[in-house]
Amino acid sequence: MKYIDEFRNAELIGNLVKKLLQVTTQNWKIMEVCGGQTHTILKYNLEELLPKKISLIHGPGCPVCVTPLEFIDKAIALAEQSDIILTSFGDMLRVPGSKSDLLNVKAQGGDVRMIYSTLDAIKIAEENQNKEVVFFGVGFETTAPANAMAVYEAQRRNLKNFSVLCSHVLVPPAIEALLSSSEVSIQGFLAAGHVCTVMGYEQYIPLAEKYKIPIVITGFEPVDILNGVLLSVIQLESGKYEVENQYKRVVTKEGNVQAKKLLDEIFEVTDRKWRGIGTIPNSGYKLRDRYSAFDAELKFNLKNIEVEESKICIAGKVLQGLKKPFECSAFGKECSPEHPLGAPMVSTEGACAAYFHYSKRN
Repeated sequence: MKYIDEFRNAELIGNLVKKLLQVTTQNWKIMEVCGGQTHTILKYNLEELLPKKISLIHGPGCPVCVTPLEFIDKAIALAEQSDIILTSFGDMLRVPGSKSDLLNVKAQGGDVRMIYSTLDAIKIAEENQNKEVVFFGVGFETTAPANAMAVYEAQRRNLKNFSVLCSHVLVPPAIEALLSSSEVSIQGFLAAGHVCTVMGYEQYIPLAEKYKIPIVITGFEPVDILNGVLLSVIQLESGKYEVENQYKRVVTKEGNVQAKKLLDEIFEVTDRKWRGIGTIPNSGYKLRDRYSAFDAELKFNLKNIEVEESKICIAGKVLQGLKKPFECSAFGKECSPEHPLGAPMVSTEGACAAYFHYSKRN
């Protein structure tokens, strides 16, 4: 397929591996932030092609995985109410809450609907004026503009029965939290290309300078990732620490200006709790006060739901790059895609799911 096969070309991959072997003289730990990149690395066995001195660490860039447990329980509490239609994207339906998941609520008669666009939720609200329609919106900056547009449209159409359960998180504060941690040892980052398509990469420049660490904006195909690793290693070996754009075919420095204007209109930055990690300051979005009528947490008084994480699941350590999925005692045993203990085993971007499907398991 044109524009896909080129980035999976064996000759190009071989050339990049040769260059990496030539330039790598020291041990380097590089974190790919995005779960989509993690799946590509495991699917194509890219880590096996790298020089032994290079270690890839999997980061917290799975939006489903970092959604707090209490938000899942809040969504379940809404879905269990007979006058509410709960809408969300498919991979959220199987993410385990403290006692159940949305798919189980649906099986027991709850009106839980999988949608493919936030505007589908708007349409459902228009067609069901006698019910409350809640969209469970999660994700990084990539999905935030579409969810912001849903709120904008709901106001424009004067939909009183529509609201959003919003759990958006932001990448740069998460990177800073990792770099500030005494537990985490990372010397370079592959930043998520789709996030930077929306936001650009200006906000990464102060991070690279402050922590003296290279950050390479990287795509999602094998050639993209190996090229991103190569650019990172070249910087590391030469003592540089800059933001570099490998994903130039999509990403610009300023990003999508119109999308950022919409985000600024609908959302404001807030502290946000990350599942298994804890609260990271200024790492999420919440609806601005002028759009508070569409905030499901306020509308249905859900602020007081708090729960404890599973004591068996080590998702938090996996998301911080402190552990690999196979180091969890429950991996492939008590925890599998059919019976997940944590979100990383459910999501199509989860590191545990990637290892389960693609890596060799004893």
